[in-house]
Amino acid sequence: MDEIYPQIAIAGENALTVYFGDHPSAFISAKIAQTVESLHTALGDLIIDWVPSYTSLLVSYDPLRTDHFFVGQTIRRALQSSADPSLQSPGGRVCLSVYYSMESGPDLARLADRANLSIDAVITLHQQTEYTVYAVGFAPGFAYLGEVDPRLAMPRQATPRRHVPAGSVAIADRQTAVYPSDSPGGWNLVGRCPEALFNPQNDPSSPFKVGDRVHFNSISRDTYLAMGGML
Repeated sequence: MDEIYPQIAIAGENALTVYFGDHPSAFISAKIAQTVESLHTALGDLIIDWVPSYTSLLVSYDPLRTDHFFVGQTIRRALQSSADPSLQSPGGRVCLSVYYSMESGPDLARLADRANLSIDAVITLHQQTEYTVYAVGFAPGFAYLGEVDPRLAMPRQATPRRHVPAGSVAIADRQTAVYPSDSPGGWNLVGRCPEALFNPQNDPSSPFKVGDRVHFNSISRDTYLAMGGML
């Protein structure tokens, strides 16, 4: 029997989770973003935190000022009154510059060989797609973007790298992402972005939120360095 969505479930003494489906999609990401906006207006500072993910939204509230009955009713009203997000303008648009090369993306040639494509064709396919932010996690500012062209899908590496430089643009399965800071990682590196994608001193600290659309634009090595990129 098929599940009926959305569903609301208690997730602790001061949290509810809203489930929008069982498979990530641009529609669900837009619906989550729309619900966050509606609840932010309706509940204001009663909410302690939002945690959107691929198919769900965790809503944490102040238990000294409200309870799950009121928050649940507010969520239901927001879901019932919200319009089809596909009929509205989707989330914000983020455009990122990328220096694609073997110097900045050491897995680029291997991915091209696997896909039986030229390196130029891989770059074209990667940057011609507009991606949706499905979730933000793993590290602050790390946005999971979907979906890459099926020809570019590639499994994570069996042995992750101990160090992936900040700004590295990567692919794993049907997703792509940009590492916002130096970290270990097992995704396949195809280029590097010169922009800083996480700064805790900024508000917001990251340019990404669930439901946003992301587009990549190829730049030259000189432009990458001129924009502050490091090699």
